Amino acid sequence: MKTPMLLRRGWPVLAGILLLVTSLRAASAPGTDAFFGRWALSLPGGAAGWLEVKKEGGWLDGSVLWGGGSVLPVSSVSIADGVLTVTRVRDVERKDAAGKVVRKQQFAETLTARIENGELKGTRLNPRLNGSGFDRSEFSGRRIPPLPPRPNLATVKFGAPIPLFNGRDLTGWQVKEPNVKSAWSVENGTLANRPPPHEPGKPGVRTANLRTEREFEDFKLTLEVNVPKGSNSGIYLRGIYEVQVMDSLGKPLDSHNMGAIYSRLTPSVGAEKPAGEWQTLEMTLVDRHATVVLNGKTIIDNQPLQGCTGGAMWADEFKPGPIYLQGDHGAVAYRNLVIRPVVK
Repeated sequence: MKTPMLLRRGWPVLAGILLLVTSLRAASAPGTDAFFGRWALSLPGGAAGWLEVKKEGGWLDGSVLWGGGSVLPVSSVSIADGVLTVTRVRDVERKDAAGKVVRKQQFAETLTARIENGELKGTRLNPRLNGSGFDRSEFSGRRIPPLPPRPNLATVKFGAPIPLFNGRDLTGWQVKEPNVKSAWSVENGTLANRPPPHEPGKPGVRTANLRTEREFEDFKLTLEVNVPKGSNSGIYLRGIYEVQVMDSLGKPLDSHNMGAIYSRLTPSVGAEKPAGEWQTLEMTLVDRHATVVLNGKTIIDNQPLQGCTGGAMWADEFKPGPIYLQGDHGAVAYRNLVIRPVVK
């Protein structure tokens, strides 16, 4: 049967329309390179996160920080039709009633995102451990500008010293989580956190973090800290970068040890003192670069900060923020906290 002349004449037009639509769709979808780089994530409940997407050796790769914890490598990265898909696999232990591990399973969470008006708009699907489905949450992300060159700290001007703790009361401080019980108090002239004891192997009662009422930009912060045996705390610079505080004497160098920028910058040398002794910390934050001096030794020397750390108040690295002290991990005491803001 012959094709009607009108239809035969219409095929080139129809083909042209289809080609135009396909071309417009391709033009509207961002290229693979558009997703490369580091992204500051805004997560549900006001939490902060971080994502890096990169290409190395012909492979797409990445790392992610979701709220708390460490920056972790992802399992896979793919980009197709303007959609970024990131998969992270985690191991989960299944235990019996006696607490014995009977099986290990792997669960994969998936992040998918598009770029809209220069920002990431994404969805996270996290499988429920009981197999009843997925928890779904939305997130957004803003590209982090490139890091500036290392600042010349010899030319940076710091202002007059500002004491953050008067040794008598909590004037100038407030709990970070108003609805969480606080274990902070003034104890013999020190700012002490004494959470209630708990049974080994069982979670303790969560207690509040403590923050300054004032907020700062770049600065030099000095203090003394006393960490009991096996305890753990942290000092958040501008509310987003955690300097780790823990009993880590004798452990191999690691980005989770005393004085590290948590899960980001590893000390170049171990300079911890034994648990229960007073230790000095000097922390300098300038132009998204950090320097940490522990007990008189420079253990992090003007190193770049790629993004926020776990537990950050927000992911915006250009926003002024408080000094906040971690109180939800263990006992700790601080004294002689003094800050000198950068004078511009």
